[in-house]
Amino acid sequence: MTPAAQSLKAAEICRLAPVVPVLVIDDLAHARPLAAALVAGGLPALEVTLRTPVALDAIRAMSEVPGGVVGAGTLLTPADVKAAKAAGATFGVSPGATDRLIAACEDEGLPLLPGAATASEIMALLEKGYTVQKFFPAEQAGGAAYLKSIGSPIPQVRFCPTGGISLKIAPDYLGLKNILCVGGSWVAPKDAMSKGDWAAITTLAREAAALPRA
Repeated sequence: MTPAAQSLKAAEICRLAPVVPVLVIDDLAHARPLAAALVAGGLPALEVTLRTPVALDAIRAMSEVPGGVVGAGTLLTPADVKAAKAAGATFGVSPGATDRLIAACEDEGLPLLPGAATASEIMALLEKGYTVQKFFPAEQAGGAAYLKSIGSPIPQVRFCPTGGISLKIAPDYLGLKNILCVGGSWVAPKDAMSKGDWAAITTLAREAAALPRA
């Protein structure tokens, strides 16, 4: 899968909803009901971060939920890419981008949302053909103001900013023309998951899904 094809698929996934939940799952039993709650609330694209021992099994379980589009986040190595694809991930997200990681995604046919934080990183990915990128860590790297500024000299690239974004500030990003969606963890708070309060998560998802985009 070429970078151009990957970016087309990434853009399609990013357009599904204004928010992509960024999920850290510690208990495998939470995977299916969490996915169902988020999809019911209007957030079908789900990023499961590979930060816990059950992450790959969670991707397998969540992939069975009707209407969900499940991806793997925190891809760092070619081994991560292969494992994510084998688990059923339909897209990948990385905090940065290396040649080996990019090549692995191309070889596996896994659409990648590669991470960038500086103008040089954004340009390097654009040079490779990636026109849809993750901006990370969003708030710490300059926030919406930075992305608004970068949109003038590099209008070809559109972003999914992730990192420190809340419901309160998400509209600052979503109001920009070069933003397709934002990534956020606020829609799946740990206390709600531990209590099994899936209705509360569906309510948060509906609130996020209703956010307007430019």
